[in-house]
Amino acid sequence: MKVALIGATGNIGTRLLAELVSRGHTITAIARHPEKVSAKPGVSAKRGDVSDKAGLAALLGGHDAVISAVRFGNTDARTLVDAVKASGVPRYLVVGGAGSLEVAPGQKLIDTPAFPAAYKPEASKGGMFLDLLRGEKDLDWTFLSPSALIQAGQRTGKFRLGGDQLLTDSKGASSISYEDYAVALIDELEKPAHSRRRFTVGY
Repeated sequence: MKVALIGATGNIGTRLLAELVSRGHTITAIARHPEKVSAKPGVSAKRGDVSDKAGLAALLGGHDAVISAVRFGNTDARTLVDAVKASGVPRYLVVGGAGSLEVAPGQKLIDTPAFPAAYKPEASKGGMFLDLLRGEKDLDWTFLSPSALIQAGQRTGKFRLGGDQLLTDSKGASSISYEDYAVALIDELEKPAHSRRRFTVGY
């Protein structure tokens, strides 16, 4: 596929880029500093501004799918979604957050006492982004929430998928590596199973 990756130089963005390359896709890697994008086969680095709707839409046009891997605190959800819609690209996959996942009926992770205060602004904007997507009628979107802890690790290809509830292991831990998160999202790109839905991934 021809894929536009917004935020290609971040922690998750670099793993997504590597996963896309390994599977033979053609990627437009969009970043504020395209010179930081590693030179790889099939990768074209482009400078993009997520606050410039018209400019971003022009960059996105002609692709089969857009993947957004940018911090919610650094973007305006409406501007980003409108840019994707204006571009005419049929699919939009979003690197989501864990804060909006449920830990009990009616209780989100972000509302638990143990949720770090420093992460609340980003997690809150992530929840708002998801709510905006859920109100979209004309966009084929997917929002993938990681587990509570996401960090550098191994690409094992072995993980579980869930819906709106936080995934935990037998010891109560909730984690996923950047590498396996990338596998799950690119699997979804290639074989869509969560159209207009949020899902999650964890060990």
